[in-house]
This record gives sequence, C-alpha cells and structure tokens, in this order.
Amino acid sequence: MGITPDELLAGASLGVAKDAPVSLVGEQEVLALDPVMLAFLDAHVDRKGSDNLKLRQLISAIIDADTFGVEYDDRTRTASETFRARRGNCLSFSSMFVAMARNVGLRARFQEVDFPPDWTLDRDTYVLNQHVNVRVDLRGAAPRAVDFNIGDLKASYEMWEIPDTRALAHYYNNIGVERMQAGDTASALSCFRRAIADGDRQFSPAWTNLGTLYLRNGHPAHAEAAYLQALKASDSDLVAMSNLVRLYERLGDPEMAAEYQKRVIYHRNLNPYYRYELARRAYDAQQYDEAIGHLKFAIRKRPNDDEFYFLMGLSYLGKGDAQAARRWLARAEQVAATDALKRRYSSKIDTLLRDARTRH
Repeated sequence: MGITPDELLAGASLGVAKDAPVSLVGEQEVLALDPVMLAFLDAHVDRKGSDNLKLRQLISAIIDADTFGVEYDDRTRTASETFRARRGNCLSFSSMFVAMARNVGLRARFQEVDFPPDWTLDRDTYVLNQHVNVRVDLRGAAPRAVDFNIGDLKASYEMWEIPDTRALAHYYNNIGVERMQAGDTASALSCFRRAIADGDRQFSPAWTNLGTLYLRNGHPAHAEAAYLQALKASDSDLVAMSNLVRLYERLGDPEMAAEYQKRVIYHRNLNPYYRYELARRAYDAQQYDEAIGHLKFAIRKRPNDDEFYFLMGLSYLGKGDAQAARRWLARAEQVAATDALKRRYSSKIDTLLRDARTRH
C-alpha cells in the first residue's frame, strides 16, 4: 500500500512531533485591521459616499506616495503587516485591500488570475508564482478588478472569484514556501497542512510544495506521493508534473520521467500564453509560418488578447502579406481595452504598413 495523504500530512518521517509548538498567524488575523488602519480609512474614505466614490478614494489614498504608497516585494504578509510595511506581494496587497474595502462597506472578493505563467527553478524543483487580485462589485456600476502588482493587467486575462478559504490556502502555502526556504521544516509542514486541511483539500500547489519539502529532507517516496496527490487534485498541475520528471530522472527511472515529460509538453501546449511565447520566439527567428500556427491556437483559446492579434499582424507583415497584416493589426486595435491603447495601435499600424510599402 502506498503512502496515504493522511500520512503525508502527519509528517512523521520528517521527524516533526505531532504536537510540536509552531508559531502561525491565526486565520482571523490574516484580514484583521488594526487601529492605525481604521484611522487611515476614517481620514481618507467617506463611509457615507457611493460605492464608486469609496472605491476611488480608497485606491487613491493607497497609491498616493504622500498618504501611503505601495512597493512590491516577494514576501507574503497579513493585511496589517502589509499596511505597516507598505510592501508585499500580490496576495499581501489583495488581503490588505479586501480587509479595508469591506470595512467601508464595499463588496470585495479575492480573485485568481490566469496570466502568463511565471516559473522559477529553486534547488532542482519548479515553483509557479500564481497571481491573486481583488474584485469589487459596485452598486449601479460594473464590477472592478483592483490589482497593485501588474501594471499591464488586461481585461483578456481570465479571472475567477475565490472564497476566503481559498485565499487563506494561498496565504499558508506561500508562508510555507518561505519557511521551507529558510530551513524551518516544522513550520513549513504546519503551513502546508493548514493550507490543505483547513483551507482547501483540493489546493494542488500546497501538495506540490509538501512534496518538495519531503524531497529536500531526503524522502523521495513521500515526495512522489505528494506530487501524485497534487495531480489528483488538479490533473493539469504543470509544477507537479515537472517536479515528477526531475524526481524520476534523479531516481534513475527514465521511462517514468519520459511519461511525465510527455504530459508536461501536452498540457503546456494547451496554454495560450506559452504558445504566444513560442510564437514570439519563432517571429524573432523569422519563422513566420510557425509563429502564425502558434498564434492561431492562442487566439482560439483567448480571442480578446490584443497582443496575440498584433503579433499575428507582424508575422504576416514579415511574410510580405500586407493585406492580411492590416486585417490582424486592425483586430488588435479593435480588442484593445483602453482608448489610449487603441490610439497606440492605430499609430503603430500606420507606421508599420508605411514602412512595409517603402521596403517593397
């Protein structure tokens, strides 16, 4: 019989006592406001104003360097820690904003964002940096996405609302990675356990990171079981698959490594942003037909991403087909989310087509 999920969560083979004292922030503290935050809200937000007014005032107060100012770093913090530090990652600022917005009567929810994957390789294992922002539902107006960490957040990115339990799973998972990187095995285990058991049993990133914790402590069989559990929770978890490839290579099992490498390639090729990256590389190498093939797939998956259409236009222009290029470039202008971006595309289109006529 294989290693069970409960055995993985118990962590006995890690040498961590079940009742080992671990200092973790309580769930209620993650979104708690302190008196200084309440005073900040009283000073900058009209609690009796409309939803639109309150949202505008809150965002302005947070991004204004004279009143607050924000700076991105890789640390995950609670709402109050983020407020005091004026620093944090996407989840930190989202937690702070959700807590403050709810306090002034706004309906604020966490969102996960399907944006271009941001992968890092850390000590022979892959880590996928996921993105979280905030959705605010406004009375009498369309919902707004609030995001402090992506300067070019686009309407074409798929976003979906998640419950607070899922946001808490993200929080404890992130803290677990930080504790694991610091060599604090007991705290890391406690965090991953909290993310999985108390937050979301189907939260595959925490299972994947739990596997990495086992691997770094010399337990490859437990790592394998945790990565496989991650894939049970989400059969498209590329990080779990990629880590299994590296694990099987390390264990001298080329057949299993090759099997999971096939799965990595298959699922990665289903990602429109990955295909866009392949198209960009092909375009740079003047392989225009290859770029067009990748972009056709990407556009079928994400038909409202202006960058996909723009690169398609450039690729046809590279082939010397100005008529098709004009059509695709015009589509990029059409789906652009803002008037400023539309004007930019309009100017670029005129310049590109004029230059193409000059060359020919």
